[in-house]
Amino acid sequence: MLYEESEKFEHAKAIVERLTNRGHRALFVGGWVRDVKVMGLAGDCDIDIATSARPTEIQALFPRTVGVGEQFGVMVVVIRGLPFEVATFRNDIKYSDGRHPEEISYSDSPEEDVKRRDFTCNGLFFDPFTDDVLDFVDGTGDIRRKVLKCIGNPDERFEEDFLRMLRAARFAKQLGFRVDEATALAVRRNAALIANISAERTREEIKKIIAPPGGGKGLLLLDSLGLLPAVLPEVHAMKGVEQPPEFHPEGDVFTHTVLALDSLSLDSVPLSMAALLHDSGKPSTASRGGRIRFDGHCAKSVEIARNVMTRLRFSKFEIEEAEDLIGNHMVFLDIEKMRPATLKRFLRKENILEHLALQKADCLASHGKLDHHDFAAMKLASSSEEDLKPNPLITGDDLKGLGLVPGPVFGVILASVEEAQLDGTISTREEAMDLARRIAASGG
Repeated sequence: MLYEESEKFEHAKAIVERLTNRGHRALFVGGWVRDVKVMGLAGDCDIDIATSARPTEIQALFPRTVGVGEQFGVMVVVIRGLPFEVATFRNDIKYSDGRHPEEISYSDSPEEDVKRRDFTCNGLFFDPFTDDVLDFVDGTGDIRRKVLKCIGNPDERFEEDFLRMLRAARFAKQLGFRVDEATALAVRRNAALIANISAERTREEIKKIIAPPGGGKGLLLLDSLGLLPAVLPEVHAMKGVEQPPEFHPEGDVFTHTVLALDSLSLDSVPLSMAALLHDSGKPSTASRGGRIRFDGHCAKSVEIARNVMTRLRFSKFEIEEAEDLIGNHMVFLDIEKMRPATLKRFLRKENILEHLALQKADCLASHGKLDHHDFAAMKLASSSEEDLKPNPLITGDDLKGLGLVPGPVFGVILASVEEAQLDGTISTREEAMDLARRIAASGG
């Protein structure tokens, strides 16, 4: 289906039509114009609208509106449950907090409005009735040249909104563009201002920058733009930390991390953060004797990941999942030697696919040997749910039938019975009851 045939497109077009019929100028603007009309990309991205109509006029024309940024001329018009951001053409007069203009003045033209926007590729307008792209900043030329470039003076654009520096890395990564030299220099000059951005806004950009595909390229952009020490000093500390070449021919810990992110085949926030931070403990645990060692780096990496993700306000679930992935990323070294019960408990983890993905990326980013990953994947594929999590052979009621009093010993006995069941040393209720009697007789 062509995007122009989609429900979202038709609703956005209807908003423009109503505004235009009432004497206002209205156009699509931003990412949709860039991606769909100019770059020809498929995707269900949002359609934003810019107009000469003032917020009160927008409210009067549409029955369902929400003033998400009314003081800045931004309204959301809701059509059949779909939200569309409709913003009044404006000039921003002065910024003091690196995010919000202290003063604005409304404008009647897109030519004025575009001057306040961030990058030329995002400063394009589109008329859905004439099918014309309006380009006042050579955004189409920069897209053709694959260059990310600020509109106007880059220092001024970044002073207006500090987050734009992170967005520069994100857009360059997502679009496959190189950053214009003047824009890159301005990011490096202003990188320290990133510390003034809220943790939540920083987190959302980092998630997109390191997400697959190309998360490693995103990390390299953060580094080359001078942003890494400001947003992720724990990752910056990996640079120059040497590793044993027989296991890591790729180079230092930072290089390994870049390659691991680029090797991820599964899109998951905890997984991306785990790949980013799985070796973050190596700089502080590095030691040299006969060879380079990182004793305890796994536990240290878990600690660092918890601190980083807490600082950036990730959810409790995301933090715990990343900790689990990092804390277990070395168990694959022993996976072929594990007892059946230990292996089955690992393979039945709800996030086992993320564990496998991290292991694969870790290996591809170093020696390239996938023996342990392939063994685990094969075992998982050949195991049924009943194999990994069989129905219990006995329950607490059975233990009561033996005359045992409920208490901590019940957990010990039932866990031991399950362990033997997973190991394959028992398979019937009678064998389970016999084992329970023996454990009870020995005092648990």
